[in-house]
Order: sequence, then C-alpha cells, then structure tokens
Amino acid sequence: MTDIMYTKREVIEMYNILVCDDDKEIVEAIDIYLSQEGYHILKAYDGVEALNILEKEKVNLLILDVMMPKLDGIRATLKIRETNSVPIIILSAKSEDSDKILGLNIGADDYVTKPFNPLELVARVKSQLRRYNELGGTSQEQKEKVYEVGGLRINDDLKEVTVDGELVKLTPIEYNILLLLLKNQGRVFSINQIYESIWNEEAIGADNTVAVHIRHIREKIEINPKDPRYLKVVWGVGYKIDKG
Repeated sequence: MTDIMYTKREVIEMYNILVCDDDKEIVEAIDIYLSQEGYHILKAYDGVEALNILEKEKVNLLILDVMMPKLDGIRATLKIRETNSVPIIILSAKSEDSDKILGLNIGADDYVTKPFNPLELVARVKSQLRRYNELGGTSQEQKEKVYEVGGLRINDDLKEVTVDGELVKLTPIEYNILLLLLKNQGRVFSINQIYESIWNEEAIGADNTVAVHIRHIREKIEINPKDPRYLKVVWGVGYKIDKG
C-alpha cells in the first residue's frame, strides 16, 4: 500500500495532462478517470486556450479534440510542434484511416476515436507518459551513451540527435524509433517488431502508423529522404540503420 501511495504522489508532482475539447462533458469525464490514476488535469475548450495554457504551465501530455472553435486540434498540433515535442493524443469522432494518418502526419503521437473506452484512453495515456518519462530519465545506466553512424549521432544522455553537427528535433516516438534502430545498427526490424518495441502493445494494423513515423524521421535526418543515407528499407522485410 505504501508503494502505491508513493506512486500516486509522484504522478501528481510530475505529470500534468492538458485535456482540450469543446464538449465540457467529455472533458469532465476524462478528468474523472485520469484523476483517479493520480494525474493532475488542466482543462481547455478550444485550441487557442490550450496554447495559452501550454505557454504558462508545465504540460507532460495533451489530449486534443479535432473539431473545436477558434483553433481546431489539427492546427493546434501543428503550432505546438513548431517548438514543443510533448506527447499529443488526438481525440476525434473521425475514424477513417486517412484521418488517423493525417493526425500522425501532423505530429500527433496517438489517435483515439469517439466514442472511446475510458479505460483504453487511460492505458494509452500511461503508455505515452511511460515513454515520456524514459526519454527524460537520468539514471546512471542511461548516462554517457552515444550512438553514431556516419554523420548521424544520438547522445542518449542529453537526449539529443545531430546530423553533421546540426541539432535535429524529434518527437518522443520518433526519437525512440531512431534510437532502437541505431543501437542495433545493421539489424533489420520488421514493422511489427518496431511497433511492439516502441508502443509496448500487440501490432495490429501497425503498417501505416510506423510508416508515417519513419517518413517523418527521414525528412528530419536525411538530405534526400527518397535516397536515404541512414534509415533504409529492406523491401518485404523492414527497416534498418546502416552506414551512411
């Protein structure tokens, strides 16, 4: 019991979750479920209000609805991604694959469709925060770990990625995918292996999700994403990091 209580206090101190939806009943429902897990909930009801809160408060994760007044979730995510790599879960009534891909394309880390199972949303929040915490971890085991190939370099102590000395800004998921491949230089990972390693869940329909993140990584680390030096595809098998 003591350990559980300590964990709850630690979560309250560390994790602020911003929930933004113009439907106040949905915001309140999410608040109830996440507060029961010990998270501190910040509330907004349009994209502009969400951006204002993000500027003033420390936010560890955002849940953003797509259809909102003043500034919708898509444009809000694009604006946030200009300067901030905080995990974002898109919440939307649109369930088509094209809409999900759009959400991931613009920088979201996950996509949940309405109506949603509150327990599933809680699980996805925990999964994103776990990766967020690992990305910012400072354990001795993580320190002074540098992985590089050619001009591509990851300092896993500083959580920095550079290409030819230039700093590259990645989202937490993009960083973890690149780190997985670079730590295992030359090894080919299938889409399912990448998904299960990064998302920590069974890979069901993971192709589009992984492909979108791979494309984003290439756009950021490759001079010519269509002729990559580092992140290469092995057709019919998967992806690998190889010598540039």
